[in-house]
Amino acid sequence: MTDDSETIIRVRNLVTRFGTHTVHDGLDLDVRRGEIIGVVGGSGTGKSVLLRAIVGLLEPNDGQIEVFGESVRGTSDDHYRALRRRWGVMFQDGALFSSLTVRQNVEAPMREQLELSDVLRETLAGIKVRMVGLPENAMAKYPSELSGGMRKRAGFARAIAMDPEIVFLDEPTAGLDPIGAAAFDSLIKQLQASLGLTVFLVTHDLDSLHAICDRVAVLADKKVLAVGTMDEMLQVDHPWVHEYFHGPRARAALSSAPPKEPN
Repeated sequence: MTDDSETIIRVRNLVTRFGTHTVHDGLDLDVRRGEIIGVVGGSGTGKSVLLRAIVGLLEPNDGQIEVFGESVRGTSDDHYRALRRRWGVMFQDGALFSSLTVRQNVEAPMREQLELSDVLRETLAGIKVRMVGLPENAMAKYPSELSGGMRKRAGFARAIAMDPEIVFLDEPTAGLDPIGAAAFDSLIKQLQASLGLTVFLVTHDLDSLHAICDRVAVLADKKVLAVGTMDEMLQVDHPWVHEYFHGPRARAALSSAPPKEPN
């Protein structure tokens, strides 16, 4: 993690409702530049909803959301597009366009937001594909021809296509076997370090929290109940938090976790 004094994402008093159902009620969260923050919580606590609100894909009922010190809510289309160029998003299972090849999927943000020649765009897409560990022959394949792990890597390549400062990852290791999940965790950490990324990671994966996250934010009771390191999470006195971080799966993840490298 780099400069932990700079807040790159700031959420204050967020309220999100769907009809009469309130998902968030007065939620606050700060994300520091250069960190990998894991966002966890029980089903229905609104982890993915929070991600979508931060990136402007969902309009909350109330509250403030700032990214890079700029408000995401109520901004002009041009201003929002300028902000959006500075982050990338990988949704569950990669969320690739099924009718486009891997190369075309990675090129899609460039086509939308940059004026580049076809040759330069193809060259840049090839670089991103190689950065996420996909073979050269994956470029011409369609999502249906890829394994689940390869689709996720292609989605990650698209998320970093615009050289973002922040990457939002929604359940990136869901559905992967333990070896594939560990490899994807390593990829996240590697690219975070080499590209200087801030990573907002929605996950259920305890192994990911132990292996790569600098801090963890726990969603419960319609708020961010606690934020801190894994060691700090073990001290939180809340039933769900205690069960999650002290239960059998947590003990297994802790026993198998490699020593964390110093920041």
